[in-house]
Amino acid sequence: MRIATFNIENFDDVPNAHPSLNTRIQIMRPQLERIRADILCLQEVNSQEQNGHRTLSALDALFAGTQYEAFQHRSTALTTGNTLYSEQNIVTVSRFPISATRIIRDDGMTRPSYRMATAEPPNPEARSINWERPILYSQITLPNGITMHVLNVHLKSKLPSFIPGGKINNFIWKSVSAWAEGSFISSMKRMAQAVQMRLTIDKIFDEHGEDALIAVCGDFNAKAEEVPVKTICGSVDETGNAAHAPRIMVPCERNIPESARYSLLHLGKGEMLDHVIVSRRLLGSFSHAEIHNEALPDESGAFRTDTQFPESDHAPVVAEFEDF
Repeated sequence: MRIATFNIENFDDVPNAHPSLNTRIQIMRPQLERIRADILCLQEVNSQEQNGHRTLSALDALFAGTQYEAFQHRSTALTTGNTLYSEQNIVTVSRFPISATRIIRDDGMTRPSYRMATAEPPNPEARSINWERPILYSQITLPNGITMHVLNVHLKSKLPSFIPGGKINNFIWKSVSAWAEGSFISSMKRMAQAVQMRLTIDKIFDEHGEDALIAVCGDFNAKAEEVPVKTICGSVDETGNAAHAPRIMVPCERNIPESARYSLLHLGKGEMLDHVIVSRRLLGSFSHAEIHNEALPDESGAFRTDTQFPESDHAPVVAEFEDF
């Protein structure tokens, strides 16, 4: 069984866009075919409006003629009308039956409040810190009848969050303090999502036992040694309590040599931001991981734009398991 995660970077079908949808498909369809996933977790899937409804027609075009065309899929949606987000939907695709799906936004958690220090005009009071992307939780029935719990995630990026009056234009901040506070708020959002994820993982263990097969897949915008991923993994080294050992989660990329362990290039430096993180029981069947980063572009250099790169700036990450 192969489980994969892939941020396909604002995948859309926009008239007169460069690169065009057809150009992107020409590059990215072979990437998907190489992945050979049984369960595929995608991030940054934009929707298209057709006859007053939003669909995933661009993604359908990408899947056409591949094994994924016949797979089941589920996606995130807005709270009102169960309508797709216009941008950055999370989509889980499965060869096996998807028996249940839930979009997790605030389950068991109160969103934090914060009063900005640099906003213009000043905030009169603390306001709720909100993040855009929920968790997509799917229960998938494997051929052996066992349920796999798949959590598809996209944590907040490290780009600074909006500060009212904090910028001169879209690219230039008025002050270092405003930029710093925007970065701090993004960190709060990313950490809050990680805590929400850990609450969900522990709830699955509570309801289905500590032998539950759990895979957390997605773009974490954080490396394994950073606090958001550590929060999700729950290492005994961090909690100091060996009783929690059955509930730890493990990033599968650890068996890849460090020199090749990256899913994104930023200013020429590789960063491992995309992960397949699994429960201890699922780790018992783990064979190996792959990161398809051989042709990964670096879009962070000066004067570089997405129009130069039809592929995603993230590499697919694949984990293979035996005995399924």
